[in-house]
Amino acid sequence: MDSVTQLVLGAAVGEAVMGRKVGNKAVLWGAIAGTLPDLDVFIPLGDVVRDFTYHRSASHSLFVLAALTPLMVWLINKVHPRLREHRSRWMLMIYLVFATHVLLDSFTAYGTQIFWPFVTTPVSWSTIFIIDPLYTLPMGVGVLAALIMTRDTNRGHLLNGYGLVLSAVYLSWTVIAKQVVDSKIEEDLQAQDIPYQKIFTTPSPFNSLLWRAVVKVDDGYYEGIYSVLDREGSTRFSFYPSEENLLSGIENHWPVQRLKWFSRGLYSVSQRNADIVISDLRMGIEPNYVFSFKVGEISNPHAEPAVPEAIPNRRDLSKLELIWQRIWDQTVILGR
Repeated sequence: MDSVTQLVLGAAVGEAVMGRKVGNKAVLWGAIAGTLPDLDVFIPLGDVVRDFTYHRSASHSLFVLAALTPLMVWLINKVHPRLREHRSRWMLMIYLVFATHVLLDSFTAYGTQIFWPFVTTPVSWSTIFIIDPLYTLPMGVGVLAALIMTRDTNRGHLLNGYGLVLSAVYLSWTVIAKQVVDSKIEEDLQAQDIPYQKIFTTPSPFNSLLWRAVVKVDDGYYEGIYSVLDREGSTRFSFYPSEENLLSGIENHWPVQRLKWFSRGLYSVSQRNADIVISDLRMGIEPNYVFSFKVGEISNPHAEPAVPEAIPNRRDLSKLELIWQRIWDQTVILGR
């Protein structure tokens, strides 16, 4: 999830666990711990593919964060020596903040290596977009209430708890919505006699009503858009080819293999000018994807580039209005 959401979640969990005992310090340290795992983005790993695929690995491991928890509590005790009597409670709070951070990330399309180093395959349930105001807002209101309301009563603390519950209910709704969408997409693929290898569904930006499906087939992929409010007709699927032949000669190079693995096979290969480009199909909408990388050159197809290059994402903000319209209107067309 986005950094603001993780900060707010950490603050809310901190308040829920320690707010009655240490007041606003629980909110502060919860927010810090909630932000900490994502600081790995500032660690350069050598090239853009490594930066992309190793994010949310060791820094998001439940095991690594368990080892980091005592260090965080030691720091808290150094800063607040009078609160050392709550050491066990601090331990519980910090680890819960860490755990909720990485588990929430696992609900996104990107995925999280929560069992690193024992299992490095990212966990990805893909039920919520990386920024969803309906998830973040209830927690934000609860945290704000805890901060500004008097500590002489439990009202702010209770409102914070209500905010956490409402956000959890919303997250549960996204899981249910995904089951509905997956069932509908499979039904429509069968009705349209489209054989497939893999189906991936994910909500569109900032909501959980409009969903995008990527359907992997032998020579490319289909993209379909479905709203849970759609009442009639079948999902419209558009086919796009993937030029796998462009990888001939570089298919065993590390960036190519790594991107294939990380995307779980949900990638496309295309030519852009003289560049061979791999795009992760899980984040974006045809033809603009958030993560695309140059992995070779047409003029020298058997040579690996010294350093892979990220292809800038061409953000089209006008699509946001179309997304909102498509939620309610099946005739609106997204994509190309």
